[in-house]
Amino acid sequence: MNICTCGDEVADPDRRRFFGYAVAAGAVAAAGLGTLPAQAAALEPGQRKFMEEATRLAIESVEKGWGGPFGAVIVKDGEIIGRGQNRVLLTGCPVFHAEVTAIMDASAKLNPKALLGSYYGPGTILEMIPREPGSPDPVPERARMLKGCEIYINGAPCPMCMSAIYWSRIDHVYFGASLKDTSAIGFDDAFQYDDFTKPWADRRIAVTENFERDIGLKAFQAWTNKKDRHPY
Repeated sequence: MNICTCGDEVADPDRRRFFGYAVAAGAVAAAGLGTLPAQAAALEPGQRKFMEEATRLAIESVEKGWGGPFGAVIVKDGEIIGRGQNRVLLTGCPVFHAEVTAIMDASAKLNPKALLGSYYGPGTILEMIPREPGSPDPVPERARMLKGCEIYINGAPCPMCMSAIYWSRIDHVYFGASLKDTSAIGFDDAFQYDDFTKPWADRRIAVTENFERDIGLKAFQAWTNKKDRHPY
């Protein structure tokens, strides 16, 4: 994506606006607000099997001691192309959530390995497609990623996973249990959504912003100067 000019003190306003929309929309979706009843009423009977599979994966994770009770599947054209389950306890890695592992699985299936590392083009999720009409996206084209896919999760996504869903460009999120349900069993994600709305200085984790900013911007300048950069 386009990068701010290194002499500017704030990032491109269109870029900030784009991600602002994403954070706000993610908070509404994951908090169980908005038009969920209407969405539920619009579900096709065959979609229930996707939530059942996500839940089966979640239960398997619990029973085998791999992680928390969370599972997810990614669907394209009515077929499951990615499965994921919480594997934090199995790997000892805190980011191995169901949505993340499902995205990794789907990406591996959609990317022919013979094409990776050689060029970006048709046949991979890195194929460039134009932004949608009316989109606040600051660049005219971006890699397809998982555009055209849906994700089904047995519980509301945490902020990390919701962000991963945005970066994956998944079209639709279906989740079962709410953030309140998740909090009731000891997984409190709701406070993170609230924390993200606060200024850096007011957050629960200490943050020092603009630390040696001139050094960090050198990498941004390298990206800006790269003529064949590939927005994703």
